[in-house]
Amino acid sequence: MKLDGVVALVTGSNRGIGMAFVERLIARGAKKIYVAARDASTLSSLVSANPGVILPLTLDITDQDQVTSAARQAEDVTLLINNAGANSNTALIAIDGLDNARREMETNYFGTLSMCRAFAPVLKNNGGGTIVNVLSILSLVNLPASGSYSVSKAAAYSMNQGIRAELSSQKTKVIGVMPGAVDTDMAKAFEGPKEKPLDVADAALQAVEDALEDVYPGEMARAVSQGLAENAKVVEREFSAYIPG
Repeated sequence: MKLDGVVALVTGSNRGIGMAFVERLIARGAKKIYVAARDASTLSSLVSANPGVILPLTLDITDQDQVTSAARQAEDVTLLINNAGANSNTALIAIDGLDNARREMETNYFGTLSMCRAFAPVLKNNGGGTIVNVLSILSLVNLPASGSYSVSKAAAYSMNQGIRAELSSQKTKVIGVMPGAVDTDMAKAFEGPKEKPLDVADAALQAVEDALEDVYPGEMARAVSQGLAENAKVVEREFSAYIPG
């Protein structure tokens, strides 16, 4: 897919990686970008800076009615970027209750799945198109300090594979983006090296143009991916050192 002239929809557009996607799509010549966030008023600066190109949508991906409405409003989309996510940075056992785990699963798995289901027929009607699902390197290995987030992203990773298989017959490409820590509000508690949101967006969009299925932006993600391929148990033990407390 060439991005010049593309019609895209980006969830979680009001900050972080989502905003970086919007910036890079504009630079690559996107014809129209639907920018989505739970509070559309947070998108006003994007809209005013790019009149005629940026169209705001109020969208909570865990709200099925809003997802259905978005698909009806954005029926010309050829590139869907599922970026919206939730991370409570909490463990699986060492926390009271399951509320955080449920919120992460509802957003990162069920919400992303709902978007894919709603837009699959839209993309089919427009010739196939592409879905980009922003996952995480923690889709492939659990970080106990963010245990429930890792689980939700692992579910999304498996979902990504299943959707890729199901939509291949309608010529819809499905790409999984698996960065390490990214310098956003979601990772502000992480003290290690972080990737720049613009670099993640660049890598993902290049994967769209190159028809790659999986992309690992940044040195950390690439190193972990290689380590998992060589000896997954060694990587698991390394990550298991980062326990909560």
